Amino acid sequence: MNPQPAHQIPGVYHRRIGDIVVTTISDGYLDGTLDVMRNIDLEKARQILTDSFRPARRTSVNTFLIHSKGRIAIIDTGSGNYLQPTAGFVQRNLASAGIDPKSIDTVLLTHMHPDHSAGLTDMSNGQLLFPNAELVMHENELAHWFDDGAMAKVDERSAQLYFLAGREQVAPYKNRTRLFSEGEVFPGVTAIPSLGHTPGHTAYLIASAKDQLMIWGDTVHVPEVQTAFPEAGMAFDTDLAAAAAARKRMFDRVSADGILIAGMHLHFPAFSRLARRGEAYALYPEAWVHTL
Repeated sequence: MNPQPAHQIPGVYHRRIGDIVVTTISDGYLDGTLDVMRNIDLEKARQILTDSFRPARRTSVNTFLIHSKGRIAIIDTGSGNYLQPTAGFVQRNLASAGIDPKSIDTVLLTHMHPDHSAGLTDMSNGQLLFPNAELVMHENELAHWFDDGAMAKVDERSAQLYFLAGREQVAPYKNRTRLFSEGEVFPGVTAIPSLGHTPGHTAYLIASAKDQLMIWGDTVHVPEVQTAFPEAGMAFDTDLAAAAAARKRMFDRVSADGILIAGMHLHFPAFSRLARRGEAYALYPEAWVHTL
């Protein structure tokens, strides 16, 4: 008799974009309340989630491998051992995918929030988890999170969670860090600054042959709510108005051009399409692709 399964299958999914293969690596998920949402009636938000058969706020956390020109990059690193026990599975899922972290030569960050950058290092001992990788991010990110004046303006929790922890996470990569303003940052990968959620928040457009994929970072955190109400933001948006404006620009771009999208907080495996519906948008997860 076969034993009853006790564990979920690994969070790994491959999707070909022209000659590039993009692999979603799940870090898990983070649960929380809707109290962190802004510019939205919370009862309306709660009803949307109820109607979508979703828990109050379950936030998927995804990272993405880019296999291009014989090289491997990872976009974001997950939350490591820094946040909830329901997340922090990037290293385990990389192993399941047959990927040695030492083979990853580039880490592209969308931004330096802990569910994106805490997986750079083992926070218990400072060990690099991507020991051969160059760390690449928008030039505004380091400038902001290393700004003591900016840190002095936030509460103690935010100072620790974002500023101090972020500095600790990227410090071991100091001598292998490359900053950009825009443009191609890895073969077939172009940085698309989408500033607002953080001062250097960046999406990445993957293009090969006739195919395109926009990995849009933290354009949304609660997909069902923010596609219905694009002005809805989060308490941890550095600039709430700029984040909303960036979200609307991104929504308009990918829906008008029919671009395949993926995001760090879209439900795994994240590949989706966005369609405009009046003043709102509808998100359509892509059917599972079984061949490469």
